[in-house]
Amino acid sequence: MAVLVAAADTLVHWRIYNSSRVWRLGLRGVERMDRFLRYTLERRGHRVLHSRTVPGHGVADELVVGPGGVWLVHNEAWSPGAEVSQHGGRLFIDGRTQSKLVGALTARAEAAAAAITRVAGTPVTVTPVLAVHGGKLARTPFTADGIVFAPPLKLIRWMRRNPTADRSTEEIEALAQAVVRALPIGSRSSIQAAA
Repeated sequence: MAVLVAAADTLVHWRIYNSSRVWRLGLRGVERMDRFLRYTLERRGHRVLHSRTVPGHGVADELVVGPGGVWLVHNEAWSPGAEVSQHGGRLFIDGRTQSKLVGALTARAEAAAAAITRVAGTPVTVTPVLAVHGGKLARTPFTADGIVFAPPLKLIRWMRRNPTADRSTEEIEALAQAVVRALPIGSRSSIQAAA
């Protein structure tokens, strides 16, 4: 019985330690999400474009172009005890609204859609989603302020199950090329140095 209790205790502590790793290291979770996208969606015909500069709006962590649509993936890490929830359709972190985060992410997705539409010559909708690394989510995924919030793997599953378009392989490739031309590769450090 003592061995079982010790094993259960070790498992619980390991899961807590592992789930707070991104937050403890001061990372935003981009590397972790990149790895998940590479091993899931990229193997199923999606194109994942990393660190794309959206003119006037900073850097998009990942842009995913797939048969079901185009998603702008943003990553955020909160402390393991932070409560991430929605009330009345609005995002709250530890009881405080996050209008600055939501506004910036929505504006980035709209600007990316406009830039891609100009280059592609066809209307493109970019759906903003946020990968939550750490924090306590009451239920997942949930939508607040028009943005879907979930841990990385649940967010990827949601993206596959909630298409906003129906594109062929050729259309995906053409759209990915339009993204490459419309949104240059960038990094947070180069954007901040230029500002």
